[in-house]
Order: sequence, then structure tokens, then C-alpha cells
Amino acid sequence: MRPIWSGAISFGLVTIPIKVAPTESHDISFRQIHTADGGRIRYRKVCEIDGQPLRQDEIVRGYETATGTLIPVTDEDLDNLPLLTAKAIEIVSFVPAESIDPIQIGASYYLAAEGVAAKPYELLRRALQRSSKVAVAKFAWHNRERLGLLRVLDDVIALHAMLWPDEIRSTDQVPVPDVQVTEEEVDAAVALAETLTGLDMSQMRDEYRTALEEVIAAKAAGERPPALEPAEPASAQVVDLMAMLEKSVQEAKVTRGEPATVHAMPAKKKATASKAAAKKTGGTTTDAKKTPAKKTPS
Repeated sequence: MRPIWSGAISFGLVTIPIKVAPTESHDISFRQIHTADGGRIRYRKVCEIDGQPLRQDEIVRGYETATGTLIPVTDEDLDNLPLLTAKAIEIVSFVPAESIDPIQIGASYYLAAEGVAAKPYELLRRALQRSSKVAVAKFAWHNRERLGLLRVLDDVIALHAMLWPDEIRSTDQVPVPDVQVTEEEVDAAVALAETLTGLDMSQMRDEYRTALEEVIAAKAAGERPPALEPAEPASAQVVDLMAMLEKSVQEAKVTRGEPATVHAMPAKKKATASKAAAKKTGGTTTDAKKTPAKKTPS
């Protein structure tokens, strides 16, 4: 894998030179084209003062102040920032993995070390592994300082970019539905969760990307792209949540190759059903023998 950044891990007084490689990405890239003739749409970088197009080496970053003044900021300015994390991934603490909220975790990278850096790299990897902890670190990439997480994945140290605490919005702004659910419905939902337990993540596939590739291949061959079967319109009627949960459990079992089971009716529902049946048959639930009627003389 081609490294995207080279620097070092700062581990106390130990410095570990490393190279950072991205994890795999299978995104499909698109270009903008003119719908009339299929021509490629390109963007030119033009100076708004003299109207001349510019080469990339003629362009630098500029920070706009509140008064509209543009302050040029060069690559040299960024490389010489008085910041330890500008050149290194600085470990600041070791914490239990369960103390990290997954909502903070973002993009992932692999860290590799070679030559003289191999031994301190292995030392850090073994320390993380034996302590069952992860390392919280700070590093500066792409014009900003970031928070990161170092953990062991197989025999490699992985780096996960993280959000700063003040970048996470409070859940107070999210409306919470005011509804009531029964214990039976919760039990049925738990039963469905247990049926769906044991997923092999290595078998997960990006079906959206596969479908998009099929559409592109069909159009490239001058064929009609495969069409999606129309879904049934959503009903506005209130559905029986228990029935839907139980049906989901049965379908999940069949998908996994397990025999479907018939759930016994809860005692409360059974009693209610018995009362309804008794009321319908005139107050009794037993089958009375019918005595034949006597014949009357004609």
C-alpha cells in the first residue's frame, strides 16, 4: 500500500518512525458531463483580478479575515508550525477500549514501521495488546490538529481519526418519541435480536456498489439497465407489531436454515381469546351433544 503520510509516533521519550497507509476504499468516482453532447465539464482556476488561468504551482492558500483581507499561508508555514503533532502522532493517554464512544470514531488507517523502527513499533504493539487498552493521541493532518485512537488489529497498529468532544452534538436536540411498548413486545424484539445474532462480518458486501456497477456495465453495452421491482406502497393502517416481530423471527430462522417454530400464545392473550369464543357460542366453551328431535305423527 502506498503511504499517504510519513512521520513518527511519540511514545514518552520513544520515537517510532512510521508510514501511514489508508484502508481499502471501493468508492465509484463520477465525472460531470454535458447532457446534450456528453462533453466533459472541467473547472479552470482563474484569478478574479486579471482573469488569467493559473497553474497549480502558482496557487497558495489564503485566509480571509473579517475585513476581507486575504493572508497567504504557504506549505512552509504549515510545516514549521510550533506544534509537536505537526510531525508526530503524540500519544497522550492509555484508556480502556470500552471507554471510547463509537460515535467519536471516524476514518481508519494502518501504521507501518521498517528498519530500526521495527523494534519500538513491536514494543508499542505488544504493550497495547497485553494491557488490553487503546492509546489516545493527537496529530496534525490537512491543516488542523486531530484526535486519534491507536489500537492493535491482528499484528498491525491501526489509527482511527476521532472527533473532538466539542464536535459531538448533544442528544438533547433529538426529539424522543412519547410512546409506550409492552413487555411482550420487548420480549419479541429481543427474540428477533437473538435470532439475528452471530453475523459473520467478513461475508458483508456492498450491494449498492454491485448494483451500480451492473447499471454502468449495461449502459456501456448499450443494454437496458436492470430495473428495480416496485415496492409495495406503505400502508397508513396500524399494524400488529407483535405479529410482525414474530413473523420476522420465523423468516430469519428460515434464512439461516433453522426450522421455524410456532410460538405458544401468551397466557393473557389465550384467556382473552377463550372469553371471546365463549361469548360467541352463547356463554359456554364445551361442545354440547345435540339430541335428535322426536318425530310427530303426520
